[in-house]
Amino acid sequence: MQPIYPDMKGASVLITGGGGGIGAALTEGFCRQGAKVAFIDVAQEASAVLVEKMQAETGVAPLYLNTDLTDQKAVAEACAKAAQAHGPITVLLNNAAWDDRHDLLDVDDAYWEKNTGINLRHPFITVQNVIGGMIESGGGSIINFTSTSFMLNIGDMPAYTASKAGIIGFTKGIAGKYGINGVRANCLAPGWVMTERQKALWATPEALADFMKRQAIKTPLVPEQMVGPALFLASSASSAVTAHTLIADHGVL
Repeated sequence: MQPIYPDMKGASVLITGGGGGIGAALTEGFCRQGAKVAFIDVAQEASAVLVEKMQAETGVAPLYLNTDLTDQKAVAEACAKAAQAHGPITVLLNNAAWDDRHDLLDVDDAYWEKNTGINLRHPFITVQNVIGGMIESGGGSIINFTSTSFMLNIGDMPAYTASKAGIIGFTKGIAGKYGINGVRANCLAPGWVMTERQKALWATPEALADFMKRQAIKTPLVPEQMVGPALFLASSASSAVTAHTLIADHGVL
């Protein structure tokens, strides 16, 4: 159960990667606050199930936008559709990511473009397309998801960690530029969150037990635990907070 943030009721919210994993938890969390939520994802079946679930639970279905985040024109169109349906976007959560493991020496131009396109360029494009509406609305909150992986020197996804480090630089830049317009920009850095993808591909019992030794809180992180930090950064409760990175990792860092 999350606390209620009154200013989230009726807010126009856009979430990337909102159909599964952490993103689905975010979609549910903001819907339960009474926000007008639109979310981008390519997973059609899971997204449709999520829309139906929120319709049944809250009486209002989030707007699902089936969009390839590597397609800049499609991302711009999705942002426009969300604003047309719900009004200018005042809360943007750039959550979508692709954390595929890869070796430095195997990365070619095509892989680099796809990886950075999802992990770094898509937040840039969404901000470009919503910032005008935020300014016209008198402000807004941008939350870009980074990762603790580059902070921990994890070496088996160098294109991903490069992008996630770049997210922080990008976020601090837009915070400095648009603070005068009432726009705040922050990063949220999850630790190792046990999404279905992580459990299926990398979170073996041995790997998870070893990682638990590094956490101060000795239980696995779950997607729902990222909702509270995101709501805080989105709401006026964090009105003095911008250009920062909030780490939510059960105390590894």
